[in-house]
Amino acid sequence: MTVQANTRENQASDHAMRVALSDELYRRFSGPGWPQRFRYWRKKYAWSLIVGGTRWIKRFIDFTAALAGMIVLSPLLLGVALAIKLTDHGPVLFWQTRVGQYGREFPFPKYRSMVVNAEALKDKLLEQNQHGGEGITFKMKKDPRITWIGRIIRKLSIDELPQLWNVLIGDMSLVGPRPPVPREVALYTLSDRRRLDVIPGLTCIWQVSGRSDIPFDRQVELDVQYIQSQSLWLDVKLLFMTIPAVLLGKGAY
Repeated sequence: MTVQANTRENQASDHAMRVALSDELYRRFSGPGWPQRFRYWRKKYAWSLIVGGTRWIKRFIDFTAALAGMIVLSPLLLGVALAIKLTDHGPVLFWQTRVGQYGREFPFPKYRSMVVNAEALKDKLLEQNQHGGEGITFKMKKDPRITWIGRIIRKLSIDELPQLWNVLIGDMSLVGPRPPVPREVALYTLSDRRRLDVIPGLTCIWQVSGRSDIPFDRQVELDVQYIQSQSLWLDVKLLFMTIPAVLLGKGAY
């Protein structure tokens, strides 16, 4: 199934869920007479206002924090860019296509931490995949394609900092499931595609719980857990938990 088909399927599922919730409100609170109808409409629009308001607050926090982060971290961003360029004179950024909410694809930058021809060498390393030869995601300890500066910035997650731009323009959020590549999405089961129901993020539950050490199936479970219980408080909690996770570097390779 193509990513575009996934998009239509997820949008249809989201629409069906909203219709079902509206029907449930109608069933519970509507009835004959003006007081009952008023109660129904009050409940319906209060629910819409709360959900919509939370989204706008989350977007405001994302935009403000991403802008502030890019300004405050600008010396570090420039220093890392120079270090990468001077190491092998290759491009500073590595660009990928990633899949966001409802299967929408977007350009995704990272500081280049591997040799220039890393993608071409990947096929030769698939059998050493940390997540299994048939795994959807590819992770490998002591990947020979990683440069010396790359090991440092990957260990501290500095290679992910260019994605603050994605947060700033709305392709990503500070917190949410990590965005997969189209090749991975093509292998998703129907339940795996639940990860695409929300805007992807810089950090998530499994990012602060072991990162690459966590197998794909468990990553999906934790992402769905986040989707079902997401709140501003949970986002703040995960952001604070990200700090020690980054400093300790567990599962970062």
